[in-house]
Amino acid sequence: MRKLASKLKEEVRDMEENKVDVRREDKTIREFNIPDQKIVGHIVTIKSLKVIKNHEPIKKDINIILRQKDRLLISGPNGIGKSTLLRSILNETNDDVHILKDTKIGYYSQDFATLNYDETVFDSLQGIMAEGIDVQEMRAVAAGFLITGELMGLNISHLSEGQKGLLSFARLVLMRPGLLILDEPTNHINFRHIPVIAKAINNYEGAMILISHMPDFVKEIRFDSELDLGKL
Repeated sequence: MRKLASKLKEEVRDMEENKVDVRREDKTIREFNIPDQKIVGHIVTIKSLKVIKNHEPIKKDINIILRQKDRLLISGPNGIGKSTLLRSILNETNDDVHILKDTKIGYYSQDFATLNYDETVFDSLQGIMAEGIDVQEMRAVAAGFLITGELMGLNISHLSEGQKGLLSFARLVLMRPGLLILDEPTNHINFRHIPVIAKAINNYEGAMILISHMPDFVKEIRFDSELDLGKL
């Protein structure tokens, strides 16, 4: 009987926690801006890349230069190497890719590879803050993404996929990057938040590279050029 009572108590607690999550998901995040690092010069230079065709990587010569406010959309069929290209830019594993020294890169990974799941939400946000931001401002930014008191002390591993996505955007705001690299930034995000996110990305004034499978989302963002890997 005691075990049954304990089990029922746990189930009730889980139900209450789920109610909190549902109520939170019913809300929409506040409008936000991603402040940019002011940079002069060629922020990104790409002279070649690799595409995957017939399961083999093929090198293609290109000439892409991104300065401040330049936006590049990367498109192409699944499996052609879009995400691999972003990682090669981020990690500079391709000798023909150069990122301007001291550029702060804000990377949104569709699998949340930039998040340390063993960290608390609070530590994750505090660790990324740009100079001049205090804890009070950090908490205000987090609250705009529905990340409030009870979530701040949780390890990231306990967050839902949607919450990890919102945390990733909060980190971008606090980071103030000079280059945004966004790999499927709408994955796992509640549809209510997507117009707000599209507006913030469109208002960003640094250099940006984006991959997205959502045409309606892409239409809300200005791009200077598109690189279709399927046509190379």
